[in-house]
Amino acid sequence: MRTTTVGRTRWVAAIAGTVMALTSGVSAAAPNEIAGSCGLLQTGSSGTSYACAATGDLLDVRIGDVLATQPSLGYDEVYYKLGRYTLGKDEINKKFDDWCEANGQVSAATVKPDARLSDSTSFTCKVALGQETAESTAAMKTVVIGPGGKPYLTDGHHTLTSFLETPDGGADMHVRLKVLGNLSSLSDTAFWDQMKANGWTWLEDVNGNAVSPDQLPKSLGLANFADDKFRSMMYFTRDIGYKVGDLPFQEFFWGDWMRVNNVGGDWNRNDFTAYLNTVETVSKAQVAVGPDTVVAEGKTAKELGVLAAWNDGKAADKGEFGKLALPYSDAKPGKVAYAVEYRLRNGR
Repeated sequence: MRTTTVGRTRWVAAIAGTVMALTSGVSAAAPNEIAGSCGLLQTGSSGTSYACAATGDLLDVRIGDVLATQPSLGYDEVYYKLGRYTLGKDEINKKFDDWCEANGQVSAATVKPDARLSDSTSFTCKVALGQETAESTAAMKTVVIGPGGKPYLTDGHHTLTSFLETPDGGADMHVRLKVLGNLSSLSDTAFWDQMKANGWTWLEDVNGNAVSPDQLPKSLGLANFADDKFRSMMYFTRDIGYKVGDLPFQEFFWGDWMRVNNVGGDWNRNDFTAYLNTVETVSKAQVAVGPDTVVAEGKTAKELGVLAAWNDGKAADKGEFGKLALPYSDAKPGKVAYAVEYRLRNGR
């Protein structure tokens, strides 16, 4: 498993807990012509080309270069993350754990008092660069390289948008992504045909209407995506009504089921109790459909990770629902509480 920066093999050294990237003089913010191992790459005015990345690479990317493969986000998932990052009560701010996990390094180890997410030398992760394992990289987000060497995100829209939106993050910060495939040699039409065939894109809007690839956001950031409340709900029912697996866009299939069947109705997203009650209603409805029931677009509940018992068989004050039910006043608030608190404080 190699780490690459704009197509070059990236050798790393850990010195006194600080990771140094040695890139033979080629930085991640490269000029318009990059001499990589696959030849001279033209990037034009739009930014860096990642055309040299190979399947399986851990590719260092600038977040502002990453392109979307879905038209919407569950805003409340991002609000939870931003709430956790900016209002948090953790001994080590959750944002550093999230970055280390996304970067294939598990979680944060040490964080300086003035640490910033955009400065990876201001904190360290539990697994050093170059020491990654299959286990440590399992949670990494994924990317496909498209025509022109452009990186298309296939998993991680919420996480990377949260990094971009947080005050000490931004479009210029970097994170590594695992390369699912390099389709840069294809035409635009052939690329999107292959993306659809592989299930690597979600081309439906929040109302279930088809969208074309050219209607997808041209960059990450909340303002570029529609707000999908059903996708938000599916984030909060994880491990209560279903378990996340390897199927791309799993939550969107469940969101379609929720929208089409009006499961949970409407709910006040600024009210903690109303939100939590709807999570309970929706997650119990998920479990009740049965494993062989077709949920959306031919996918069965079993394929979409439905649990055999609500809250994985635990009492309402235990397990994932028990943690989710903790209000913001608690020492360790639940995800819904953080999302609602962030909404209220920021007038969302």
